[in-house]
Amino acid sequence: MSLRMMLSAVACAAFFLNAPAGAEGLKLVPDDSKISFVGTKPDGKHDGGFKKFTADATLNPENPLDASLKVVIQTASLWSDNPKLTNHLKNPDFFDVRKYPEIRFESDKMVAGDEPRTGKMVGKLTMLGKTETVEVPVVCVAKSDGATLTTKSIALNGA
Repeated sequence: MSLRMMLSAVACAAFFLNAPAGAEGLKLVPDDSKISFVGTKPDGKHDGGFKKFTADATLNPENPLDASLKVVIQTASLWSDNPKLTNHLKNPDFFDVRKYPEIRFESDKMVAGDEPRTGKMVGKLTMLGKTETVEVPVVCVAKSDGATLTTKSIALNGA
């Protein structure tokens, strides 16, 4: 499988970050967070994701564009709705989990969106030994007991 197709699988990720309130560092609430993807093919689709990951975020309530996010995904925690597919995705022709045990995203800047509480988090995605700059559309909702950061999809151009 080409890198372009592998990146497309991760590009469809949905990521939810719930965090306890705090003006500076926000911590991931694992039970309320997930990284998932939908892989499509001509005759159907498969749901999948990653069970193990960490995320660290900072948020300045006075200037939301100062937000930052770092996510580290453990590739061996990959799952799908088909056990045979899960094993196939872990092999060298896809995610190669033995050689590349992590996928990383680290934001560089936040760009305001056209709608309230929306924007793009621009950062570096490292996967399969390659690093690319990506723009991640985000929606951030502050609550009295924390914040929720939701991403939709990431458009990537693979080699």
